[in-house]
Amino acid sequence: MIDPSRRRAGRPSGVIGRLAFLVAVIGFLVAAIVPSPVAAQSIVPVGGQPPAGTNGSQITVPGNGAEVANWTPPTTVYIPETGHSVDGYFLDLWRAWGGANAFGYPITPEFTLPNGHVIQYYGYARFEYWPEGDSGGNYVVLGDIGTELRPLSIRRTMPGYSAGTLIDNSAAMTAAGVARAWLPLGERFSEADNTDAWRLIPETRHSVAESLLWYWDAIGGADYIGNPVTEPYTLKDITYQVFERGQIAQEPGGEPYLMPVGRLLAERYGLDMTPVGQGSLPVYDEALFIPPPPKPNVVTVDPNAEKWVEVDLTNQYMVAWQGNVRVVETYVSTGRDQFATPPGTFYVLSKIPSQTMEGVIGGEYYNVPNVPNVLYFTNVGHAFHGTYWHNNFGTPMSHGCVNLPMEIAEWMYGWAGIGMRIEIHF
Repeated sequence: MIDPSRRRAGRPSGVIGRLAFLVAVIGFLVAAIVPSPVAAQSIVPVGGQPPAGTNGSQITVPGNGAEVANWTPPTTVYIPETGHSVDGYFLDLWRAWGGANAFGYPITPEFTLPNGHVIQYYGYARFEYWPEGDSGGNYVVLGDIGTELRPLSIRRTMPGYSAGTLIDNSAAMTAAGVARAWLPLGERFSEADNTDAWRLIPETRHSVAESLLWYWDAIGGADYIGNPVTEPYTLKDITYQVFERGQIAQEPGGEPYLMPVGRLLAERYGLDMTPVGQGSLPVYDEALFIPPPPKPNVVTVDPNAEKWVEVDLTNQYMVAWQGNVRVVETYVSTGRDQFATPPGTFYVLSKIPSQTMEGVIGGEYYNVPNVPNVLYFTNVGHAFHGTYWHNNFGTPMSHGCVNLPMEIAEWMYGWAGIGMRIEIHF
């Protein structure tokens, strides 16, 4: 990234202008050790290997990432809260969509149905694996457990009458009210009637209103628990509304909340929810899915040898040398075609721990705050620096600077001194 203010004042700008664009993909790229790129023939290091008969000087440098390359996260984890495990595709879905906060914990083992589908019940959901895929090409889906709360039959006549005589049958009246809630709304209702407090969902011909509507929207709407399949109804002073994949309840004066429909159905179907032993499975923790940091390497060098850096523009590769010992190497990102990083011999002119880089180059405005570990090597703003907004190293990406992985930039900032030689070539 070039700081054009250096053309005027010879020092980096501290001004933070308006943010035109910033792709903030925070991540750290662990540099892999690969075969050496072809070096320019004219590059001659000063100093060499440690003197014969001595151990030289040992320095610690960023690791080569072998630990990360060989690391894999667990495919099955144990949930001690319920004594069941989550596996494979179900684990991926469970973690990606919010885990226990969204679906609860697994409460049954996996079952294989006669049609080949694999299912598992959670407190608020049922996960299903369809080997053939659904119409959208999805192999793991959320079961329509809300629809399974439907009464066995829906009576359209009012119960509580016998031969024209009114009978005190409150249970029957309540059941009838629940049953009627499952009936779609008539054609006299349309989306033209929608307001901020009432909405007709045409896919199911049911409506959602007021606090239930606001709660449904807040938790993800149809993407999460599907569309409504009933109108609101009341049982024992609690208002309920059923959706394709869940049920919302609200007590008088309270806030809406989700009912554990997965557990309700598992109990209704008499499924075995007995906890099972952990065995050798790891207990679920998100830390299990974080790659381990690379272990630092220890390199033996001649302490009197020259420190210098070589950048291969063709291969987008950098080697930090001490004498003729390769200390650190990594893929980098230099300037794109219209902002090409210049080849030649340069020297570190200044070091800045962090700064905002802002300017207009080639008609492109940029403003990148808090660029770390900056080493300037030209008077027109070319620098090495850490790069947190992309990890596409090995491809030209910059406005002329040499983009480094964050951990490499941090190490190099401490290792390199003012006046260190830099060789840039094709």
